[in-house]
Amino acid sequence: MKGLRYLGNRSMDYAEVPDIVLETNTQVVVAVDASGICGSDMHVYRGHGPTRPVPAILGHEAAGRIVTGPRAGQAVAINPLIPCGNCRYCHEQKTNLCSRRRLIGLHLPGTFADQVIVPANNLLPIPMGLAAQHAALAEPAATALHGCQLGIRGLAKPLHQSQILVIGAGSIGLLSALVLRARGAPTITIAETNNQRRTNAARAGDWQLIDGLKTTATADTFDLVVDAVGSRASRDVALQAVCAGGVVVHLGLEDKAGVLDMHCITRQEITLIGSYTYTPAELADALDQLHSGALGHLSWVETRALSDGPRVFQDLDAGHSTATKIVLIP
Repeated sequence: MKGLRYLGNRSMDYAEVPDIVLETNTQVVVAVDASGICGSDMHVYRGHGPTRPVPAILGHEAAGRIVTGPRAGQAVAINPLIPCGNCRYCHEQKTNLCSRRRLIGLHLPGTFADQVIVPANNLLPIPMGLAAQHAALAEPAATALHGCQLGIRGLAKPLHQSQILVIGAGSIGLLSALVLRARGAPTITIAETNNQRRTNAARAGDWQLIDGLKTTATADTFDLVVDAVGSRASRDVALQAVCAGGVVVHLGLEDKAGVLDMHCITRQEITLIGSYTYTPAELADALDQLHSGALGHLSWVETRALSDGPRVFQDLDAGHSTATKIVLIP
């Protein structure tokens, strides 16, 4: 079969890769129909991810069709997070916190290939009529949903009375804004430094859009700030923008540089929440919301051929593509 191989820092090719072999009877082969490029994939591409043997197959945001077993032929979305199933967090249905979790595309071969091995229990049926490239958004949508739910629970007043800022208009940021709008947030501001991404976000919904680095006029304004970038600069913006008693949800993982102003957090009684991935229930909820149209028209999703993957990653890395989300199609 063919796959997109990561060969090391900023190096990829599209080539023949070994056929996959099932290791247990709890696994199935899934023919990949669509696989989205995540910011974490770009992080690895730039040589910043965890060390791994190369060549490696990345990718974890995907949908496809089961090839083996009794459910063969069924269209499914993939849950790439594989927990141990036996720890405290797994028993509490907080599988995203399992310390022995494994991730397709990180610890196991990913979805940037014709086929991938997935535990049968990690597959969700795709609702009739939902396109594969949109079903592949279930993973980032669930990540946004999880973070937004944590933030909403931390608010001191109802969401419909709150001022919201989302930092970053990539897929996680835009999906966070769409989730919050679906939950009843009346006023949402999106901060984004890239002009084209601001334009893309304007097509996806009705919100105020500002340059992400020009937030002095909005200081101490927002009850809830969702940082979907996770950089030193975005963290600084979040703490400047949140009001006293407000909530900051840290969703992005761009870098871990910088020092938080703990005096500001303490004296302003700011709640800072880290948010990582999602639970299986939230993934199913996200898939349903994508299908129902609760998260909008999704026309901002762009598709490319998997065989064009090396060029797509080069363009994203060089800033030649400002697409909100690119989904690769084998």
